[in-house]
Amino acid sequence: MTPPDLRGFHGIDIGGSKIELVAFDAQMGEVHRERIATPGHDFQEFVQAIAAIVRRADAVLGAAAPVGIGLPGVVDSLTGRQLSSNVPALNGRLVTPALEEALHRPVVIGNDCQCFALSEAQGGAADGLPTMFGAILGTGAGGGYCSRGRLHRGFNGVAGEWGHWAAPAHLLSLYKLPVIACPCGRAGCMERYVSGPGMSMLHRHFGGDGAAPMVVAARANTGDAIAAKTLSAHLDLLAHAMSSLVLALDPHAIVLGGGLSQLPHLYKQLPDAIKRHLFAGAQVPPILPPRFGDAGGARGAALLIHQHLKTSAP
Repeated sequence: MTPPDLRGFHGIDIGGSKIELVAFDAQMGEVHRERIATPGHDFQEFVQAIAAIVRRADAVLGAAAPVGIGLPGVVDSLTGRQLSSNVPALNGRLVTPALEEALHRPVVIGNDCQCFALSEAQGGAADGLPTMFGAILGTGAGGGYCSRGRLHRGFNGVAGEWGHWAAPAHLLSLYKLPVIACPCGRAGCMERYVSGPGMSMLHRHFGGDGAAPMVVAARANTGDAIAAKTLSAHLDLLAHAMSSLVLALDPHAIVLGGGLSQLPHLYKQLPDAIKRHLFAGAQVPPILPPRFGDAGGARGAALLIHQHLKTSAP
């Protein structure tokens, strides 16, 4: 492997349907962006697609830049194989070594939620704060914890996976909610109730048609009782999870990401709802919207490889 060219960095955000690469110069200024479809089932086709999009970005940047990748799921800390990915071609594969061999440069893979948090910690909504937590609320629920602009991934690399905390029994009982199986192999995980699909499930549970979150919120604003009850239960469940984050990590800010971060009522009502789940004297940190929105994943991935190279330098 050739030494990394530090005149720039490539950040790649990979999802089930699209791959987006953003090339940055050494000062993290964006110089190039490209989006392609994700090859979902053929691993070699996936590797070749990444190699091709990186070569095109190299040509624009004028450098064979190191690559950071944000990817759903986690890497098995013992085997190095990708797990729980929504890209079937990658599940169980040694993704990092394959890409480093194809690209002839350093590659670091991080969870997409952690990349979002890192982007918002460096130059984003939580820039300059001692600590922050980035909480994703989209098709799933996850996040990442940063201290002084640095992502902390933990022993297994899963720090911030609050979506797989168990939903509290007293709230499941209060709202008469079932214990729902989770793709992670467990049941009753918080993301099954507070993610986008989770809110739609709550709407069905209370007698609605399982509408999308934005539709539920719009209906609640017109006085729809079922939609209002859905938002209230969702807020209560989410507030309990966020209160646990406060007690475990005590971040100086929580930045929301994912599709549900566009719901205005969360920024108005969530702080008071969190406070109801905390003991007296504990204060709720600011709940902030993201600065980079959908662009945060690729930017965070580029920052991740930058952080990795800086840490591993002799």
